[in-house]
Amino acid sequence: MRLYHGSKNIIQKPQYGVGNRHNDYGLGFYCTENKELAKEWACTSPLSAGFANEYLLDVSDLTILNLSDKPYSILNWLAVLLENRTFDTNTPLSISAKDYILQNFRVDTIHCDVIIGYRADDSYFSFARDFINGAISVRQLGKAMALGNLGEQVVLKTQKAFSKLTFISYEDALPEEYYVKRQARDEEARRTYLQGDLRRASLENDVFVLDIIRRGLKTGDEIL
Repeated sequence: MRLYHGSKNIIQKPQYGVGNRHNDYGLGFYCTENKELAKEWACTSPLSAGFANEYLLDVSDLTILNLSDKPYSILNWLAVLLENRTFDTNTPLSISAKDYILQNFRVDTIHCDVIIGYRADDSYFSFARDFINGAISVRQLGKAMALGNLGEQVVLKTQKAFSKLTFISYEDALPEEYYVKRQARDEEARRTYLQGDLRRASLENDVFVLDIIRRGLKTGDEIL
């Protein structure tokens, strides 16, 4: 698997156990298969240049959890996110929703070497928060996560995975090009979300988090 990591640094040998424990999937080395996206992620401000570090990952003998594959759903992805990211749960519904999703849609990630799934970046995190707060349905959340073609991230979680990663090269990422692209992607996703069909739910057919709790829905239920 050819991977790219956007950073302000050239990283020839990523270190296991280093980083932010409160990223989407916890502590790990976050990559993408899309070089252009890595360049965008490398430029975090209008004045911040960076690099797209390129690697090859030998996936033989690695345990890979792909949250976009069956039997997983957007709610399994959300449960992983809830375990790691900080959500504002300041209403009775959002508190109950967080507890219910963690209890009924949690995924065992302990024994996974690599996790593949959505990246909850900027607006995308706000979409997940809206679902927890009961503002959008399961269907709307799934569609919202596809806005802006953000793609999936590939996260190395174990020493075994790190040992199978080989540095290839790097390319410059200049903020005047890639920070602008990053901002445009996020703004387009937010604009589409706020103005488009996503904000119009079918109250008769759409399933909201309150429905999930009241019906006792769990992983594998066809309605989800």
